[in-house]
Amino acid sequence: MSETTETTGTETTGAETPFVRYDLRDGFAVLTLDSPHNRNALSSKLVRELLDGLRKAGADEQARGVILTHTGNTFCAGADLKEALDADPAAAADIRTRWMIDVLRGIVELHKPVLAQIDGNVRAGGMGIVGACDIAVAGPSSSFALTEARLGLAPFMISLTLLPRLTSRAAARYYQTGETFDAAEAERIGLITVAADDAAAEVARLCGELRKGSPQGLAESKRLVNASLVAEFDRTADELAKRSGSFFGTPEVIEGMTAFFQRRPPSWAE
Repeated sequence: MSETTETTGTETTGAETPFVRYDLRDGFAVLTLDSPHNRNALSSKLVRELLDGLRKAGADEQARGVILTHTGNTFCAGADLKEALDADPAAAADIRTRWMIDVLRGIVELHKPVLAQIDGNVRAGGMGIVGACDIAVAGPSSSFALTEARLGLAPFMISLTLLPRLTSRAAARYYQTGETFDAAEAERIGLITVAADDAAAEVARLCGELRKGSPQGLAESKRLVNASLVAEFDRTADELAKRSGSFFGTPEVIEGMTAFFQRRPPSWAE
């Protein structure tokens, strides 16, 4: 993909540095998660800007599709645990789960193809985002894990996009063990489309193939592929949100998050 780039940026207030950058490159909107100080965690600011970027890409007549990528060595670390721990759990839990639904549904229902370009770590909510993308390409520096059980949680909301992708055996294993796995394993179990030596080059090649499809043809093809996934959102998202929200603020979750920040094993693992 050539570097004819028009940088437009997401909407921010004043001189505030954006956490999600919006560029137009060779007919594709590129949304870059650019909050490396907290490993591109899903803070309120990053989520707001990501949703703005998806809406902008959907309305951008020059964008045939969307590439979702990142700066730093982490694609997305999931929820901003510091923000979650500092907030009133009862007041903030519903907001956080709704954010996750909005992000995942925004990707799944966007009428343009969304490609994930990854060459770094993916954890928790970041895994759900990868599952939501139509095509996911991961480079050799990528690693993946679902560590919610180690924090006293479960992958509630992100199951909406992960369970349709993963083999049932892989989901049973990685949901519970929290083991880290590489791009080759992620491809084998269905989480990503391609494990590539050069993720950027492979994404550029795939964008070339997508340009051969008409906007209408791509939109309707995506709608067919994602029909059952969207139906599952309609059927279970609210119930999963309630289950997810009910766990934040419980003693085990507080202990799990506190142990994480103190870099020690939680009480149940000692």
